[in-house]
Amino acid sequence: MSPLQPSAHALNIDFHWINRRGPFQVISDAQAQSYDELGYFVMDDALTAEEIARVVTEIDPLEHRQVEELRKFKDGKFLIARADEITFSTHLVRQSPVLRDFTRSPLLVALCADLIGPDVRLYWDQAVYKKPDTSAPFPWHQDNGYAFLEPQQYLTCWIALTDATEENGCPWVVPGLHRRGTLAHRATDIGLVCLSDPGNAIAAPVKKGGMVVFSSLTPHSTGPNLTDAVRKAYIVQYAPAGASVVQVDAQNRQSRIPADDEERQFPVLLGGQPVMP
Repeated sequence: MSPLQPSAHALNIDFHWINRRGPFQVISDAQAQSYDELGYFVMDDALTAEEIARVVTEIDPLEHRQVEELRKFKDGKFLIARADEITFSTHLVRQSPVLRDFTRSPLLVALCADLIGPDVRLYWDQAVYKKPDTSAPFPWHQDNGYAFLEPQQYLTCWIALTDATEENGCPWVVPGLHRRGTLAHRATDIGLVCLSDPGNAIAAPVKKGGMVVFSSLTPHSTGPNLTDAVRKAYIVQYAPAGASVVQVDAQNRQSRIPADDEERQFPVLLGGQPVMP
């Protein structure tokens, strides 16, 4: 697949990017412009050291449990998770009231109001720990390439639980392609891929407590971790209320699964007002 002429996903028909307009609660006009034009922006010092410590304290034992489960499989690998390289601990809000409350924190809810709209649900949450001396990058993909959600345009907050640098696997993004909607993806041993070696990728290093805010449609990757420490991130995604995952069976029949599982896809905004637990 050419990085210069990527093809559209088969379900991506008549997509139109919707620009966000203020007044905004927490982002600046420049950040909104970057989100619309480039597909991302970096928010430094978004969270306090105490908030990050509380999140890490919750996630670390859950991630350790994930590693132990992975070691039960051949070579410590299951799907794209690899015990000694990269782990994906999903749906943590089901297991941790602290993380459930965190995903409803004022900053994250305000970002939802600014970048999605008045009625928003949590869509997905996962911790991604990239282990020391992991040589393989995570491939170029869009979040909406893994499960085709409609509306296609939703929000990813990539929260740095440790410093994320070019040496240990910070995010990289390809600007502009988000405005074309979901691209076709092909499967590889280390994940779905929509691009190969794009020449205009931008590194998005971020300090501990900062976050990279990007669209579900922004092609992104993370590089190898060439350091001797674990690079930790917590990724929370939000979608408009009423969103559904579209699936197609072998007979090309479509079905829709509403993204409204109350245990992990609960409302965070209703009518522009935060939803309290």
